Amino acid sequence: MAQLLLIKDVEALGRSGEIVNVKPGFARNFLLPQSLAVIADKNTLRMQERLKSEREKRAIADKKESEAVAMQIEGMTLVQVVKVDQEGHMYGSVTVAEIVHLIQDHAKIELEKKDIQLKHPIKTTGVHSLVVKLKEGVTANFNLKVMSEEGYRASLEEQKA
Repeated sequence: MAQLLLIKDVEALGRSGEIVNVKPGFARNFLLPQSLAVIADKNTLRMQERLKSEREKRAIADKKESEAVAMQIEGMTLVQVVKVDQEGHMYGSVTVAEIVHLIQDHAKIELEKKDIQLKHPIKTTGVHSLVVKLKEGVTANFNLKVMSEEGYRASLEEQKA
């Protein structure tokens, strides 16, 4: 095991300023070349306190920003129009990438695919409740209404009438 001081946050490993034990290959092939960590020794341990204080300040700012974004997303309903066959089965599925693009187009919010909590692509029409996980553990719920082209046209006709 290699003992490293994280310089940046690493998903599922730790936050900047933490000392972690990882396998040598992971350290050698990923963390060190990406400048995400440095080998923990006497000199780098002095850097640890500075990194922790910077991380705490950044965490406060990230939480405020995430809460503002969550307020925009919370309770929002997005509509995705899809093609279906005569039996009502979808051609393909609605993926996380499409959902991210919908949110960006509708609410002008920049998200990453990893922020959307979706285990499997959506393969059925209807209303699906989804969760967005933002920085510092802030979450927001929203609905995705997957409609067939015919159903979407019909709903537009009803709104006009």
